[in-house]
Amino acid sequence: MRSEGYRPRKALGGLVATALALTAAVATATPADAATRYEAESARVSQGVVESNHAGYSGSGFVNGDNAAGSYVEWTVQAASAGTATVALRYANGSTGNRPGDVSVNGAVVSAARAFGPTGAWSTWATSTLTVTLRAGANTIRVTAATAAGNPNLDHLDLETASSDTAPPTAPSGLTRSAVTATTATLSWTASSDDTGVTSYEVRSGGTVYATVTGSPPATSVTVTGLACSSPYSLHVVARDAAGNVSAQSGTVTFTTAACGGGVPSGITQISTGWTVPWGVAWLPDGQNALVTERDSFRVYRTSLSGARTLVGTVPETMGTGGEGGLLGVAVDPNWASNRYVYFFHTASEGNRIARMTYDGTSLGGYTALVRNIPKNRYHNGGRLAFGPDGYLYATTGDAQVTANAQNRDSLAGKILRMTTAGQPAPGNPFGTLVYSYGHRNPQGIAWDSRGRLWQAEFGNSQFDELNLIKPGLNYGWPTCEGNCSVAGMENPKRQWPVSTASPSAVAVVGDAVYMAALRGERLWRIPLEAGEATGTPVAYYVGTYGRLRTVVAVPGANRLWLTTTNADANGGEPAGSDRVFRVDIS
Repeated sequence: MRSEGYRPRKALGGLVATALALTAAVATATPADAATRYEAESARVSQGVVESNHAGYSGSGFVNGDNAAGSYVEWTVQAASAGTATVALRYANGSTGNRPGDVSVNGAVVSAARAFGPTGAWSTWATSTLTVTLRAGANTIRVTAATAAGNPNLDHLDLETASSDTAPPTAPSGLTRSAVTATTATLSWTASSDDTGVTSYEVRSGGTVYATVTGSPPATSVTVTGLACSSPYSLHVVARDAAGNVSAQSGTVTFTTAACGGGVPSGITQISTGWTVPWGVAWLPDGQNALVTERDSFRVYRTSLSGARTLVGTVPETMGTGGEGGLLGVAVDPNWASNRYVYFFHTASEGNRIARMTYDGTSLGGYTALVRNIPKNRYHNGGRLAFGPDGYLYATTGDAQVTANAQNRDSLAGKILRMTTAGQPAPGNPFGTLVYSYGHRNPQGIAWDSRGRLWQAEFGNSQFDELNLIKPGLNYGWPTCEGNCSVAGMENPKRQWPVSTASPSAVAVVGDAVYMAALRGERLWRIPLEAGEATGTPVAYYVGTYGRLRTVVAVPGANRLWLTTTNADANGGEPAGSDRVFRVDIS
């Protein structure tokens, strides 16, 4: 199971960070031993979670097997030719017992119940090395937990093949750019040479890969898409060969994309700081103040347009889960001026709840649980609340780390719920229950467009995150489908992203665009809404600049957004009080 895309907070140097990384580099060469490194956090993960809360890992994190038999990490590795190879698995086991795992290559177990013994601490790393036989081209290497203790924490796999090819290709030359628009640019270059042949080119800036070109041989030009408008770029190209050797970089081209049209982010301003994991935001009817929740402190604040905040209370009977549970979404009753009702999604002892309280403008009171026993777990709790244009309350729920919940229409987990303000099924619900749609893994974003259509953002597992157009009674596929698939009766997303560039939480709609906050991706996505149910090319803003972006909401009566970070927890690695609220102007 993938949680909220754990990734340590990092800063970008040099270039502005308003760019789209179309393809993330997965493997890097390690010149000291001519091996190729494959990070665990970029592998295929089942029933595990990417974390970064123990020191000493490489890359951007490691995979915690999460105490589940059958959990696995599967790498896809490349071999220039068939033959033997040395595999070095780096792991940590801070428990006192062995955590054996079955190592398989291309589906066949080559080392059953391989020992991954105690290393003394979770921040003490060891290496387990074995020899395997690979075929030429792509191979899969999987480590599957053999017991209920789960896998150890897996950091990376280093692969050293018997190939004697250690010579990198020559650097691409003659790099030029042309046809620069607001969101695209075309790059061309002269081919590299290599003793065994070039297999791909990558367009890069620093550590970010903007495009990858493959083929036999790969083309020597590409149109880079998804760039941010009115933004400077400085790009170069490198070549790879079949052995994973990477060339020196080409020369650099610099350019600025064309001016932004209407309805795009034109400025961002910090309005408030001192927060610790601000999770939910809901506007009061005056449009001048919002209620903001903190996940781990269970506190609720009234926050003004200027960013000034006042503590108004806490939500009773709330508890954390050591992961993604706690005080999550908040919604204000459309008739608040007369009834003073506000609603919260929170974790309690028996499960997740949807509760109602009164807010008199000064403090919270009158706690009433409306919906109890929504399945909870350490991760995958969903948690977003919002009133739709029909006046009913909608809630998102995660599958609570039990994938079967999503397809079980009798379970409240892995669903979008629709209810009255008394917590009863809303009239017209497709199954006569609270369930409005199902087949969801961990949805955390819902918003409606000007046509009254419901858009939803959803965490995938290890491959794809999704933006879905939600319709009553439909099945959105999890766990059978992750991203697009061709299974009858299951809906495909309108957009999907590799998990490294998204891990989406909230969504908001301003004008004819959906804005999606990304956690692991550390960026704000803008997805244009086009004719029918089509969506335009997504563009990313603020890539890596502000860290993990949690909640985005439209400011009433203005072409503006509020955007919050959640870096001040184990996932973001920053101290308490370091989270912020920003205002984003749209013009």
